[in-house]
Amino acid sequence: MSLLTILLFATGLVLLIVGAEALVRGASRLARAMGITPLVVGLTVVAFGTSAPELAVSVRSAFIGQADVGLGNVVGSNICNVLLILGAAAAVVPLTVAARLVRFDLWVMMGVSAAVLVVGLDGAIGRFDGIALFVGAVVYTAWLIIATRRPNASLPSSETRTDDRAIDPGRRTWPRDILLVIVGLAMLTLGARWLVDGAVTFARLFKISELVIGLTIVAFGTSLPELATSVIASVRGERDIAVGNVVGSNIFNILVVLGLSAAVAPSGIAVSHTALVFDIPVMVLVALACLPIFFTGYRVERWEGLLFLGYYAAYVIYLVLDSTRSNALSWYRMGIAGFAFPVTVYVLVESVVHHLRKRRLPN
Repeated sequence: MSLLTILLFATGLVLLIVGAEALVRGASRLARAMGITPLVVGLTVVAFGTSAPELAVSVRSAFIGQADVGLGNVVGSNICNVLLILGAAAAVVPLTVAARLVRFDLWVMMGVSAAVLVVGLDGAIGRFDGIALFVGAVVYTAWLIIATRRPNASLPSSETRTDDRAIDPGRRTWPRDILLVIVGLAMLTLGARWLVDGAVTFARLFKISELVIGLTIVAFGTSLPELATSVIASVRGERDIAVGNVVGSNIFNILVVLGLSAAVAPSGIAVSHTALVFDIPVMVLVALACLPIFFTGYRVERWEGLLFLGYYAAYVIYLVLDSTRSNALSWYRMGIAGFAFPVTVYVLVESVVHHLRKRRLPN
């Protein structure tokens, strides 16, 4: 291992942190200056920007005839976004979820996640499917911006524009804030690339297979901008950006990244049997798991964030055991199916029931 690899790895980590700080600072100021909520900025500008690595990896893979890599990258990144990124952000600071996110955007995320399963049932995501997904992204983004820019748009009380302070037009700093967003995105992309390159080098030293590297390090690496941005946003108190970044990134990954990849791939994207029966269903279940957690008090508590982190660790362990064909895999499956999953379902259901009972009690 060369000294240059270690330096690039360390520099990549620094770029991620500094870039995330610049992006969050610039995006939150732009939201106030433009009269839109930080949530919408998180769902659009921040989410689309931090998903640039997924877009670059997936579209390039489609052009060189490795479109299935793009599918794995999108599915793995979406699982990572919810379980690791949202989990880590909530573990640092409990997150407040805007009511409109639960009423609309969360349902969009669950719907497009299920759509991947539906269009992939025939073993491929064709060019027409990809175009349809991309058109969906255009419609969703246009509706989001138009709806929130209406002069008399009715927003839920939890999303009133309390951050929209009166700004003196002569003191607006739009150019500087736009520059902060651009520089932040560039630093995030470059930092993620250097960090991933270093991590892959470390993994190969320990003779970890290319498959495991792709399913874990590459998927995690392309999600590093979202991780850094959401954690920094939660620490800075911009919690709408932290949550909106995750939900928006998942929607963008499917509609734009997967859509464009399928549209440019010569034969579409092949969907393997393993992806169809395991990875994509896991992505759908992870999206569905957000509903009870977001709904209960419109908050993601610290223990719920830790629960997400625990499940991401369990998912990665499963991938490693499966790819190495370990004898412990059958026991591991039994443990997840027989204990961890039922306990989690019970806890989530109990949390929802407790929340509903509290709402019915007189004040």
